[in-house]
Amino acid sequence: STTPGAMAYQQKLAEKLTVLNERGRGVLIRMKHIKTVCSDPQLKPSFLTEKAMEPAVKYINKKFPNIDLRGNIQNLSGVQKQKSEILVALTSYYYSFIDVMEFRDHVYELLNTIDACQCFFNITVNFDFTKSYLDLIVTYTSVIMMLSRIDDRKVLTAMYNCAHEMSNGNSDPSYPRLGQMILEYDHPWKKLTEEFGPHTKSVTGAVLSLHMVYPRRNLGAEQWRSAQLLSLLSVPADMLSPACCETMPCEYLPMEVMERWIILGFLLCHSSLNTNQASQDLWKMALRSGLYITLIRDETINIHKVTEDYFDTLKGYSKRIADIKECREHVIVNCGAIHKEKRQFLRNAIKELCKILEDEPGLLGPKALYVCMALAFSRDEVLWLVRHSENVPKTKTPEDYIDSQLAELLFYTEKLKTLMCRHSRVLQRYHLQYLAQFDALALNDTIQNMNVCPEEESVLMTSFVSTLSALTVKQVENGEEFDFRALRLDWLRLQAYTSMAKAPLCLKDYPDLAKIMNMTEFHTKMMDDIDGVLRETSDLSILCFYPRVFEKMFSQGCEDVLMQRYLIAFPLVCSHFNQCTHQMCPEEMDAIEKRSLRFCVTFLEEIAKQTCSIVLEICAEQCNLDDQLLPKHCAHTISTARNKKQKKQVPKKGEVQREKPGTESMRKDRAVVTNMDKLHLTLTELCSSLNYCNHFTVWDHVIIPPEYLLSQLEINLAKVIVRMANYNKATHEITRPSDLLAGIKAYTSSLYTLSRYLSVDVTRLVKSVLLQQTQPLDSQGDQTITTLYTSWYLEGLLRQASSALIIHCPTMHCFVNQPNENETRFKAEEYSDVSGENLLLPFTISWSNNEQTLHTECRKLVIDNMDVLVQIRSNFDKPEAMTNLQSRLPASENVLKRMTIIGVILSFRAMIQAALGDVLAVHLFTGSFMCAVCSSAPCDIVKIEGLTTSVVRMCVLKVSHFHCNFLSLTGHHNNIHCLATAINQLSAAMFTAQNKNIEQHLKEFLFVASSTLLQLGQNVERTDSKNRDSIYLLLHMIVEESPFLSQDMLEKCFPYALLRNAYRDVYKSSIITLG
Repeated sequence: STTPGAMAYQQKLAEKLTVLNERGRGVLIRMKHIKTVCSDPQLKPSFLTEKAMEPAVKYINKKFPNIDLRGNIQNLSGVQKQKSEILVALTSYYYSFIDVMEFRDHVYELLNTIDACQCFFNITVNFDFTKSYLDLIVTYTSVIMMLSRIDDRKVLTAMYNCAHEMSNGNSDPSYPRLGQMILEYDHPWKKLTEEFGPHTKSVTGAVLSLHMVYPRRNLGAEQWRSAQLLSLLSVPADMLSPACCETMPCEYLPMEVMERWIILGFLLCHSSLNTNQASQDLWKMALRSGLYITLIRDETINIHKVTEDYFDTLKGYSKRIADIKECREHVIVNCGAIHKEKRQFLRNAIKELCKILEDEPGLLGPKALYVCMALAFSRDEVLWLVRHSENVPKTKTPEDYIDSQLAELLFYTEKLKTLMCRHSRVLQRYHLQYLAQFDALALNDTIQNMNVCPEEESVLMTSFVSTLSALTVKQVENGEEFDFRALRLDWLRLQAYTSMAKAPLCLKDYPDLAKIMNMTEFHTKMMDDIDGVLRETSDLSILCFYPRVFEKMFSQGCEDVLMQRYLIAFPLVCSHFNQCTHQMCPEEMDAIEKRSLRFCVTFLEEIAKQTCSIVLEICAEQCNLDDQLLPKHCAHTISTARNKKQKKQVPKKGEVQREKPGTESMRKDRAVVTNMDKLHLTLTELCSSLNYCNHFTVWDHVIIPPEYLLSQLEINLAKVIVRMANYNKATHEITRPSDLLAGIKAYTSSLYTLSRYLSVDVTRLVKSVLLQQTQPLDSQGDQTITTLYTSWYLEGLLRQASSALIIHCPTMHCFVNQPNENETRFKAEEYSDVSGENLLLPFTISWSNNEQTLHTECRKLVIDNMDVLVQIRSNFDKPEAMTNLQSRLPASENVLKRMTIIGVILSFRAMIQAALGDVLAVHLFTGSFMCAVCSSAPCDIVKIEGLTTSVVRMCVLKVSHFHCNFLSLTGHHNNIHCLATAINQLSAAMFTAQNKNIEQHLKEFLFVASSTLLQLGQNVERTDSKNRDSIYLLLHMIVEESPFLSQDMLEKCFPYALLRNAYRDVYKSSIITLG
């Protein structure tokens, strides 16, 4: 016969529990996925919703599981037509249900084996063995419950089998058992309790072992406070003492896990509730803890309703039903406030713990258990709130289920995790020495004191001692990777071997061995599985499946100013969501990844929007203060200073005294909080949140929080700049460029103060925004100030300049208004002053496009009159022929006007380049305008020369005198002086494009023009005589502005005496007019 010890080794209970728990978790997630898919009309298989399949679906639901294919082929005709597609689409669903059936078979077999071995379970002794056993029971129950919640389970199973039989001629071999199983679990609790009847002793014993642990963990905030729970400062002398106890793994065991064990355990094996007072007490304590427990993710059960409904079907449970009602009433009245107080206590306790450990990370070694407890307690309270926030009971205090300060608790939870990961080497160094110099010695002493030690157990325990004793500090210093998974699995094996009845070595007889090994297991996890411990104690991936609750928690935190510095906790929690997946269900990973990223991005964008709003509000306020210091506001101050010695005038009634700039900074009481104080405080809080970490990872995506702020600032700063331009298309009003520049400078200088709060590249931000403003549209597709000012200058200033309502003043380097009877809407000099022109550089590209249009039209006129122009060029020295040819140019006035407009635009561009100096002085026009003319044919040179000659000839009739009222302006009433600029630059561009000698051709032009003007001097006609002097000066201006012509060249073909006399006559004329 097989000895009990040999039986223990052969059964491999530890290995089976480990494998089945992992497998069960995968099967459970698959059932949840199938339920989710089938609950969504857009995701569920199309066969379940098609009109043609309705008869088959109804028939299958009615006759399941016995489907007669031959007698009811009419009802199943839809299945027959699409059998191949159905097989492909429903295979994963069908075999997922097969997985459930196989999992159930293995669980049955293992539970029966455990009962046959008469294993004992005690969470404080054989912790891992008991936990694995209870986890398997709860996982199995949850799988069956999820299966029963899939409404389409019968259709999915039977339709696949029908398609299989139609395709292969026979039914799937697994279908009869699978169909029977699905049918049995139509009423899951009844069937489950029948199944667990034989296991009542083992299940009840395992659950009752919590009678010491669960009540101790289920204390209120007042009791925690009295015990100074989690405080490192309560007993300063013990600060360096290692935190340990006899039941270390139980101290951070999740409350929800224990409640599931108790509620579901006593629901499956309920007989002891009527016979055992300890069972009743533990059960009622769990019932008083809340209304819901979680099966998987957002799938919960209402524990009171489910238990009451089931007990209603049993005889002799009326007292238990009364207990359930009393417990439910207790939960509704008290639980909200109890857990609210717990969260308040934990916020302060964890904050204190974080501050101490951040200052002294060396304490993480001895106090690692405290960190795990703090994380586990916080997670318990968050999960409780999440479960109950989705279904708040009818209570007089619903505010107990709303926590606007949850962000703080989440933040310090994340901070504790960060500290653990950051100082992992500290933890490893401490616990390595603990394992080698204490645990190994204590374990060896315990082994030596044993009366009986079988060979297999002796081998395992000896290997424990040798493995721990071999550890050295140099392994940590050398960065060696540790792996104690084999040791922990051996400890689970040893627990299984020594937990059977009649085992040679019974673990319950050696509690010291259990204590030292449970402690050793915790210490090994601190060496090689810190991430695993953190997942176990602080995983909040359940929030991924409660979107409304998650988003509501975030919005509540946003509304509370004191919580704004902790808002980064919500995006950080999104990094947990990859922990809720399983390799058995890869289909859902993409959806969960997208949901995780969506949550993370949404939260960060909202934080960034709030921060951006505050930043721009501060900038706007600073811009207003800077505006008060602009020179345009100094007139009132100067006037007041001049009249200071005079008798003080009594202010008019109702007149508000204007405050001096800087008054806002003066205050008598620092306690008085200004609006700017509030803004800077809020900015500090929000930036603290964004600056908490440089980056973090969500599903392999690296998230950099400050970049979200830069994106928001880029979008909104562009809008602010456009808004500051204040362009009104209807009235053609726009902000002065100098004022806009002052505003942008004020905003920019304020933005640079952001670097005091946050590590962001403000220079990159400003460059990006301003460079976008040089384009017609920004990155968002919105209009920029380039578009607005281009439109305004073309439609406003330059259009009026082309109509001679505004003239270009070379002396003042600006445009000025002509005196006229009509009231002007703006002063041209204010919109063309040098101080604002460096803003206007981007617009010249658009204006260059306009120049190209004008040039194209001029060229068209040349082509149309090419023959005449050629003759003019050949007969320039024949006055009679020239007069005759001149009359054959019908569009000469149009040419002159267009050339003048080109000159005005080029003059404006020259002002911009002069203002910018060396920065971009020579890059823009040469590139843009020359490109437009490069396509001209070689014969255009002749045409342009003829055109130029024609233009000069037309000047005889069209050019007026210099502006008489403003001698210093040195400009003509009709802007004809801009013609010099047009001729010089247009000719240079044309000849350059054709690779011609510019100087040679301009000399020829000068000779032709001089000859024409000398002939004009012989003409005494009244109109020509009136304009002759101005034309002489125009020729002089052409030579002065040209880099290719000189005064010596001019004097060779045109007497200087005529120029001198022309200047004198024009000056005299202006003196007479002014007089």
